[in-house]
Amino acid sequence: MYGRYLIPANASRGKLLFGLFRPVDLVIFLIGVAISFILMMIFQGNISDVWVSVSLLLPGGIATFLVLPVAHHHNVLVFLQEMHRYYSTNQRYIWKGWCYNSGSEKN
Repeated sequence: MYGRYLIPANASRGKLLFGLFRPVDLVIFLIGVAISFILMMIFQGNISDVWVSVSLLLPGGIATFLVLPVAHHHNVLVFLQEMHRYYSTNQRYIWKGWCYNSGSEKN
């Protein structure tokens, strides 16, 4: 069936950095935090305003949110990618694990 099987989220945990992150996840996180840090250095005089502070921390906050772990998925970014792929291609996941039941029992 074209190799589109749903596998458990922890099946390839040993290949991840720190057991949680793909290299692209760390790059996204570091870029978001770096952008927030640079913006804070540029707009030092306006940090006392709440809306300016929130907007300066927004890139780091979004990057952190995207790489947070989620149950049954790797992280929020992977969940959003899978959701987009599922709804845009009408892809169906086929479960054929150790508890697979084809609907017929042969004695």
